[in-house]
Amino acid sequence: MAEVMGPQEKSAFRTAWNRLAKAVHQNAVKKGWHDRPREDGTVIALIHSELSEGLEALRRGNPPSKKIPEFSHLEEEYADVVIRIMDDAEAKGLDVGGAIEAKMAYNEGRGYRHGRKEF
Repeated sequence: MAEVMGPQEKSAFRTAWNRLAKAVHQNAVKKGWHDRPREDGTVIALIHSELSEGLEALRRGNPPSKKIPEFSHLEEEYADVVIRIMDDAEAKGLDVGGAIEAKMAYNEGRGYRHGRKEF
């Protein structure tokens, strides 16, 4: 099976992810989203709410975003999910970029549909 990304691309991805996560977190701090500590469950619920908003966008035919009209509403909500994950991960010192690379490498070695016959 062909590797999805080579070593240089992985390094570039991880570096770019971490740089962007730092910028996302700095903006969230600047905008007051870290003035008070939030319970981990609340943060996860907020991430989940962005996914739910994406589902609602699809149910409405996935119109253009009202905030960034060059993108669909689903694209906006997916971006919100990633932004929230980046912010929380940076705040906690987590290496999600590295974890994405590691999980992709792990998944490359898994069988078709991970050995399951049905979804």
